[in-house]
Amino acid sequence: MRKATAVIAAGAVALSLALAGCSPSSQASSGGDAVLRVWAGSATPINHNFNPFAVDTAVHATFGAIYEPLFFFNQLSSDAPVGMIGDSYEFNEDGTVLTVKIKPDLKWNDGEALTADDVVFTFGYGSNKSDKLVSAEASDETTVVLSYTEPQFTSASLTLGSTWIIPQHIWESIDDYVAETNTEPVGSGPYMVKDFSDAAYTVEANPEFRDGEVAVKEVQYVGLDSNQSAQDLLTTGKIDWVGQFIANPDSVTASGDIVTMNNQQDPTTIITCSNADLGCTGPQTDPAVRQAINLVIDRASIAEKAFAGLPAESNPAFVLLPRDEQWLGDPANGESPQSPDVTAAQAILEEAGYTQDAEGFYGKDGTTIELDLFSPDGWTDYNDTAKLISESAADAGIRINARTVSDAEYWTPIGNGDFQMALYGLTQSLVPDPYSNYDQYFFGKSTAKVGESPIAGQNYSRYSNAEVDAAIAAAAGTQDEATKKAAYATIQEHIASDLPYIPVVLNASQAFFNVTKFSGWPSESDLYANPLPYLSVASAVVLANLEPVE
Repeated sequence: MRKATAVIAAGAVALSLALAGCSPSSQASSGGDAVLRVWAGSATPINHNFNPFAVDTAVHATFGAIYEPLFFFNQLSSDAPVGMIGDSYEFNEDGTVLTVKIKPDLKWNDGEALTADDVVFTFGYGSNKSDKLVSAEASDETTVVLSYTEPQFTSASLTLGSTWIIPQHIWESIDDYVAETNTEPVGSGPYMVKDFSDAAYTVEANPEFRDGEVAVKEVQYVGLDSNQSAQDLLTTGKIDWVGQFIANPDSVTASGDIVTMNNQQDPTTIITCSNADLGCTGPQTDPAVRQAINLVIDRASIAEKAFAGLPAESNPAFVLLPRDEQWLGDPANGESPQSPDVTAAQAILEEAGYTQDAEGFYGKDGTTIELDLFSPDGWTDYNDTAKLISESAADAGIRINARTVSDAEYWTPIGNGDFQMALYGLTQSLVPDPYSNYDQYFFGKSTAKVGESPIAGQNYSRYSNAEVDAAIAAAAGTQDEATKKAAYATIQEHIASDLPYIPVVLNASQAFFNVTKFSGWPSESDLYANPLPYLSVASAVVLANLEPVE
């Protein structure tokens, strides 16, 4: 399982609570009034938060179903982005001015008009503020002009596809956007909140949606605490859509009611709190320790034993291959080692001054390396991966203690930096270009010191490297392919060596959906959106395309 990022799991007990909490029938509904039930992406209790600035803690429906960006960028297609609030956009010649036309006659779900003034307000509010943004102006009710100090060609997908447009008449009176939970969200997307409980919440069709009410009138998001729970509910027809790891997908799809797709794209990593200068503590702050761990991971074994052979191979350049082949600098960074190399790992540690104790474990200055590695309870693929990493590391003399934690115990320390290592999934870039991966996860401006959460970006590893920062900035401002590739090569060289995120596998991104109750799902011949329910925007595009089967 994994949680979305802007968009990322108690069994039968949780289900009974979910069904009792929002009072749907426990029998599968069908026909025109069918309620689509989808995995909420979290365990119970579900965090009552619809704040679009809380990218890791707000509930899934926040991103796309309720709040929308200007355009939808389909990760599975090289087609031009599709207008949502936005209608068209263009850069000036040097990329410093971005003019966006929004669609006319738009409304928020409370009936108020959505105009260019709301878009201008959005770009000047909260974490959307940028020191590169000189001005945001509305030249008329449907035209927004964004002026920057530097060219913004490469960051267009982030600006246009990942900035959640908010209503000025609501958010202008909210001073602390970080603490806000926004339990009664006013958005522009196809759905609005109907009810909420700790176990489940329901959204209903927004009558003010620009394209008219969507065909699926209600969607219920159900909290589940394990992969097995979701699998059981799928096979009994009590949930319609999940995105999670299932080792034997045939057991779910055999009846023909459920179809699955596996578009491997998101890296599963060991995220490390890597930067002692920002307050991280522990042996993992030493790059030599991270490099040694990287070499002892038995990725081939993990792929088979923990992920049932369903993932793809990861790489330390954090590019999606073969999609991003043109942006890979050193081919050596195109694949992480699949087999452990204990000798090489031990050589790195000994070169860095570590020695083995009487039990064969490495340490320095009388202190043995002992690392904590946690994963969310019930995420069986992650839990098994952590155990296998611990075993491989022990063979090389590195002590890693694998444990599982609750949802809250997982996200809180990652957010504030109070951790050593965790199994963690990164979200792949929206377009065939790894820029957003580098900007969101490796850029110094996307992190915060330990004790604070990043305001912009998701650099929870606290990684900071001046040369990487400069290269990310250089890539953002160019359309010259050679210049951008040189910048990416610099980034890749550093992050492949520094390893603030140690790649494990390219996650088995399995989606399962019910085709007998609802039609219009993406297919291999029509990948109009990625069918993973935890992906922001794409999941809402799928919902808006579905129809109940009569």
